[in-house]
Amino acid sequence: MAEGDGQDLRDVVRRLEETVSRLETRIEHLETAARTQPALPRQSTEQAAPPAPEPAKETRDLEAHLGTYWLSRAGIVALILGFSFLIIYHFGELGVLVRVGAGYLLSAGLAALGLWLSRRHELFGRIVFGGGLALAYFVTYALHFVPAVRVIQSETLALVLLALNVVGIVLIAQRMQSETVAGIALFLGLHTGMLSDITLFTLMSTTMLAGGALFFLVKNRWVIVPLSSLVAVYSTHVVWAMRTGAIAPGQPDSERLALSLSFLALYYVLFSVALLVHPRELSKRASLSFALLNWVGLLTLGAVEVARWGEPHLFAFFATVALAQGAGAAVAWWRGASPMLVQAYLATSVLTLALGMPSHYEDTSLVRAWTAVGLVAGLAGRVLGAGALRVVGVLILYVALGATWLPPSGRAFLYAALLVSFTLVERLSVARSERLPPPVEGSRRTALQLFCTAGAGLALLWLVGELMPKELTTLGWGVAAFGMFALGFAVRERWYRFVGLAVLAFTLGRLMLIDLAGLPPDQRILTFILLGVMLLAVSYVYTRLRGNRT
Repeated sequence: MAEGDGQDLRDVVRRLEETVSRLETRIEHLETAARTQPALPRQSTEQAAPPAPEPAKETRDLEAHLGTYWLSRAGIVALILGFSFLIIYHFGELGVLVRVGAGYLLSAGLAALGLWLSRRHELFGRIVFGGGLALAYFVTYALHFVPAVRVIQSETLALVLLALNVVGIVLIAQRMQSETVAGIALFLGLHTGMLSDITLFTLMSTTMLAGGALFFLVKNRWVIVPLSSLVAVYSTHVVWAMRTGAIAPGQPDSERLALSLSFLALYYVLFSVALLVHPRELSKRASLSFALLNWVGLLTLGAVEVARWGEPHLFAFFATVALAQGAGAAVAWWRGASPMLVQAYLATSVLTLALGMPSHYEDTSLVRAWTAVGLVAGLAGRVLGAGALRVVGVLILYVALGATWLPPSGRAFLYAALLVSFTLVERLSVARSERLPPPVEGSRRTALQLFCTAGAGLALLWLVGELMPKELTTLGWGVAAFGMFALGFAVRERWYRFVGLAVLAFTLGRLMLIDLAGLPPDQRILTFILLGVMLLAVSYVYTRLRGNRT
């Protein structure tokens, strides 16, 4: 290495040493200053440093919300309805070309006004723009359906034009990525179709609008638009159902019923498919709302129609809907939907079948059918881990328990069957929950046990009352209480013993208030002796258990 290079290296090392020395001196000075500075109290430190300004909390101004959100929507609904009535009642006085041109010109002007307003007030302008799209749809609808305005005679051509109109609404709203435009246009399109008589053509156009709304559910996961469409579609069918001559007038009742059920089935399938395409990407609340509203719409409207036009087939209708809900549960599970949605399908399936039982069974057979359905639902809920299904099963068992007063005879067997059913559901639900972490079950298990043991207590009480003479009712209550204690000790479950204590309290009250003075001497002696023996026996068991613990 040359001498010059060695000198340069020494200069670099010297400068580095000087830099490190200065840094050490600076650090030592800072540490000395920190040790000599007195520590300030926490309060004075906070006072010395002014707190950062907190962001102002946005508080919703109710008046502003009503004025901007709701008044704009109410206003566009009123405006479109007013224009629709104008077309219905006065456009017939115009020539053919004039009524067509005036209708579309009116809708185009309203849509253009909405686009202009959206430059400054986007939401308000889009509401007006959506109203213009809805008005264009109604003009197309009226050109065939409204007799005073009719220009298009071919129903097929009218349906094609309406389909193109719906496609246009969907494409425009999708391009704008505006749920407001889609909701206003489709909602008003659905409701303007109800301004005149509802016929087969109306239901077809309604189905197309529903399909457009469901596109947004599948494509964008928008919820409000298809939910409002679901309500509007079934509402349209309700209006048609109230006007019995609207569809297929003069045709046999069986054909009218088949036509009505076909539309209801189409609605149900459309909304179910849209829901189950991507169930994991929807919120639980939205999924449940869709599933439950769709089920209620099909079940209530279909049951009313079948009861009116084909009552002998009512039970078959309920059974079919129950199978459809069961199939929905299977598809939801296959598509990876939330357990809550799967349980909702299962619970409504069982509930539908139970609701249809009175149309096929009566008296003793009805109680037996309800008992069987409730027991199977409760056991299936245990196997599948579906808490909603278990709850529905217990509710059906309670309905069966209340219906035991309908049969004139043979109640003892029904009470015994219900006692066994309540006990099995309670025991197996406990066995299931013991394999789960405590937070998973918790209060749900306690509530289920309470209802099951209470139902078992009522069933046993009424069973003993059915077997005992009426003169020994109080003694029968004591026997029922003793039975609940025995069952509670046998399965080591205190809820049965609590029910036994409740029955025992009522027994003692009746004994002192009624039997002490009302019973004949022999029955009074028998009641008091046997009841005293049972009370002492139960108390002795409690004493032994307490002694074993100590």
